[in-house]
Amino acid sequence: MRRYDWLKEIRRLDPERDFLRIYRIIATHEFPWDITRALELALYRTYAVPSIGRLLAETAELTDRTQKRYDDTALLLDAVVEHGFDGEDGRTAIRRINQMHRSYDISNEDMRYVLCTFVVVPKRWLDEYGWRRLTAHEQRAVATYYRTLGRHMGITELPQTYEDFEQCLDAYEAAHFGWDEGARRVSDATLDLMAGWYGPLAPVVRGASMALLDATLLDAFRYERPKPAVQKVVRGALKLRAKAVRLLPPRRNPHYARQNPEIKGYPNGFRVAELGTFPTSRRTGSCPVPHAEGPAAS
Repeated sequence: MRRYDWLKEIRRLDPERDFLRIYRIIATHEFPWDITRALELALYRTYAVPSIGRLLAETAELTDRTQKRYDDTALLLDAVVEHGFDGEDGRTAIRRINQMHRSYDISNEDMRYVLCTFVVVPKRWLDEYGWRRLTAHEQRAVATYYRTLGRHMGITELPQTYEDFEQCLDAYEAAHFGWDEGARRVSDATLDLMAGWYGPLAPVVRGASMALLDATLLDAFRYERPKPAVQKVVRGALKLRAKAVRLLPPRRNPHYARQNPEIKGYPNGFRVAELGTFPTSRRTGSCPVPHAEGPAAS
């Protein structure tokens, strides 16, 4: 295989009909490391919306059980990528996500915004730090993938195109980003978790992570601005990495998030139906994913 063979295959596929195949190639062959980092940043970004950050603080999942919450989120999203919307594990993962979300008073607007981050933040990350940018063809497929996920999650008034997702995200952040004490605790816990993966290098990694945050995020959490020199070094290093990756042969075998070393809570394996939490639901309504008997069907 040559470096751009996966892109050639993507171009032969239809972004509306073959969106799962295209997204799977993007996430597991072309940019597995970048997509992981970008989705981490996407979820982190949502904390700056006080209604989201405050709720996450109240549940304590991201302050008291940060690693488990990270693992469960990554594995549930990964199961849909690997098994699709019709596969058993994919359906179970969506059902688990829905059950957890239905247990809390989360607005459709907040849910839609989170979905927008999954579409827009990875594209922007790849524009800056990827070994190549996403094509318009791929952007259509990514938008279709997450529009389909949103529909399975019961989110309404979904954006249709990448441009719609981007406009929705930018407008929501402009209207809602702001300070919340609980959100800051969630932010600190997340940064500490990610830095802690690197042992004695934790302070350096935390500083590097801060250097990747834009001014709106730094202001929302009331962090001091990193020194311009630090930002330049960190961002420059990622761009050098991209140039090196461009010279590598394409990845023949898919790399899923479940294979990432950052997933630490399930050394002996896991069952998708047992991932996440099982809070008592305070809300009524039916899950848009068909139910089956088993632990996740309660």
